[in-house]
Amino acid sequence: MKKSVITGLYLAFALQIATAQQTDVKTVKSKSGTMLGYSATSGIKILTIKGEKFKDLNKNGKLDKYEDWRLPAEERAKDLASQMTVAQIAGLMLYSQHQKLPSNSEGFGAGTYNGKPFSESGMQAYELSDQQKQFLKDDNLRHVLLTALESPEVAAKWNNNAQAFVEGLGMGIPANNSSDPRNTATVTSEFNAGAGGTISLWPDGLALGATFDPELVKQFGRIAAQEYRALGIATALSPQVDLGTEPRWYRIGYVFSESPQLVTDMGKAYIEGFQTSDKATEIKNGWGYSSVNAMVKHWPGGGPEEGGRDGHWAMGKYAVYPGNNFASHTKPFLEGAFKLDGGTKSASAVMPYYTISFDRDSKYKENVGNGFSKYMITELLRDTYGYDGVVCTDWLITADEGKTPGTFAGKPWGTEALNIAERHYKVLMAGVDQFGGNNDKGPVLEAYQMGVKEHGEKYMRQRFERSAVRLLKNIFRTGLFENPYLDVEKTKATVGKPEFMKAGYDAQVKSVVLLKNKQQALPVKEKKTVYIPKIYTPVKTDWWGIATPATFDYPVDINLVKKYYNVTEDATKADFAIVFVKNPQSKEGGYSEAERAQGGNGYVPISLQYGTYTANTAREHSIAAGDPVVDPTIKNRSYKGKTTTSSNIMDLRTIEDTKMLMGDKPVIVSVTADKPMIFAEFEKQVDGIVLNFGVSTQAVLDIISGKAAPSGLLPLQMPANMETVEAQKEDVPFDMEPHTDSEGNKYDFGFGLNWKGVIKDSRTAKYNNSK
Repeated sequence: MKKSVITGLYLAFALQIATAQQTDVKTVKSKSGTMLGYSATSGIKILTIKGEKFKDLNKNGKLDKYEDWRLPAEERAKDLASQMTVAQIAGLMLYSQHQKLPSNSEGFGAGTYNGKPFSESGMQAYELSDQQKQFLKDDNLRHVLLTALESPEVAAKWNNNAQAFVEGLGMGIPANNSSDPRNTATVTSEFNAGAGGTISLWPDGLALGATFDPELVKQFGRIAAQEYRALGIATALSPQVDLGTEPRWYRIGYVFSESPQLVTDMGKAYIEGFQTSDKATEIKNGWGYSSVNAMVKHWPGGGPEEGGRDGHWAMGKYAVYPGNNFASHTKPFLEGAFKLDGGTKSASAVMPYYTISFDRDSKYKENVGNGFSKYMITELLRDTYGYDGVVCTDWLITADEGKTPGTFAGKPWGTEALNIAERHYKVLMAGVDQFGGNNDKGPVLEAYQMGVKEHGEKYMRQRFERSAVRLLKNIFRTGLFENPYLDVEKTKATVGKPEFMKAGYDAQVKSVVLLKNKQQALPVKEKKTVYIPKIYTPVKTDWWGIATPATFDYPVDINLVKKYYNVTEDATKADFAIVFVKNPQSKEGGYSEAERAQGGNGYVPISLQYGTYTANTAREHSIAAGDPVVDPTIKNRSYKGKTTTSSNIMDLRTIEDTKMLMGDKPVIVSVTADKPMIFAEFEKQVDGIVLNFGVSTQAVLDIISGKAAPSGLLPLQMPANMETVEAQKEDVPFDMEPHTDSEGNKYDFGFGLNWKGVIKDSRTAKYNNSK
């Protein structure tokens, strides 16, 4: 397992590489035009054969097939895989835990520099941490997940340092750096680590879905890919093509829609945009130096979580199919991600979700997480559907789970009784190639030996090489073996360039949905006087339970509002009011440790309304149940009859109070939502409702002020009440009664208003007919 001490010799070598000046990156152009980049500190030499230049990555003085850029990626990958040791392949199978540049001094993502926290080290933010050097050298890891980046310049310099470091090791395999979505307008990555750096800001998930525009999504992919490559990122852990068929699901805000057809089209466009290089940078079949591998997620669809609870926690380990609608959830993969129109043909990688697709394994009859399931990976994905790209587990599925079903820790669903090495072996035997969130090759090597004992050395060597070829192809096709280095000045000029920023902002505006416009209350064009109430935001916690204090303040930048309107704190002096709120937030996420401690089963409702909700019509008995490690006595996860209240119920009170203060003057509600919600609680009291799924306040104000025309459409239904939410089936789209407002409009999939009324155009014609 992990070593606690780094030897003095290794430390000296690491320091020499990490402190190399950026000028040590050299480039040489081959006779036929291929540009090679290498580090003068890595020790490799350039071979010249009939005027062509090649990098002697393994330093053997001859040209190996894998070093010959003239050969197909498949042939090169097979040659390299055949030369690698088992330990080297084990390292290639690792995908790092989340890395920040620089590393945190403590807590999640903590790291040291020469044994000291970054703030005390005197090092630069672009240097490699001790931990990064260790997993790159000792564990042979080559796939690095980057989250927070201090700046594009730091990212580029860190990339060059990392590439120089690994170029001098072993076979000279470059690092394949990756990222969760980082172009979102809220500037956060999936785990709220903060993307950092100046980058173009776009709608994401439901916000992109609300545009109903696959061509816009493809444009986003091409622009984001250029920025990713300029940051040294060659793999995107996206798109998320799960269907949003369960409205209470914690992660529904990241999906495009509940519509199988819309998600299919959007996912395909996203991947085409990311993976396809332009002609100037193409190597072959669409792949090239501006391509970014897309890791589509989450096979076979993570949307139908029972009761809306999420698989990041044991409370949400089951996906259920009461409507027997498993096939619809695979459609975005089979007809979208794996069936591209361009030369790259298919998403280069797939990530299964944490969940147990309950009772869907018709061959082995196992209820295990999808990353452990031979049925889901080998029988379906590989054999039935012919997918031969990389399959990477979601993060930490081989680690131990927490002490309670609500603790954020490992997610070994269905394999809780196995040890860590045994889980790695089960993942390998399921047909998976890579372990997300594991920096340590130790358990992979243990799993290899388990396979040797059961199947023999030859079988396991072939099994490892099969995964190695898949992983290496994604590195070869993106040109990293030839030149993984960045021109820092070009990076600074590319990331967030003005035309990219404008395109992203225009897309944000297109994603805003006008839901209600009673008596043409909107737009408010003149520079009138507006009243904006302050909002109480309660204490909230992140993924790891770290709390943010409560606040009472303006929910938006009031100086931005002043560019549009005069602002007053006295409602009697205002011409109209805008109340900025969030959709109802469920504090517990479907599980309450306090309720469990009081003798209940711990499971509570996830409500989509602000006010107190009692789940009188919920299921008597849950479809799936059982947690064999931390709570084996709980056989029924039903929450029927239990009560919950939104943590931000004061948003509703603020709307009501504002209406009282304003009297007959217009009240506009601007909602930022990450899932569907019950509008019936306040809709009839207000004159206008503008909905966004996580874009900038400026985009919303451009709609309210009439600077831009609304064109967004609902990517999913807004339910009439919680009873229809309880009655719907987690795996079935379009099966709720939508809210009908005071103007007679139904807040159904595909609904949206412009200044003339209900939008009816080619988008609604196409996608409403696909329901």
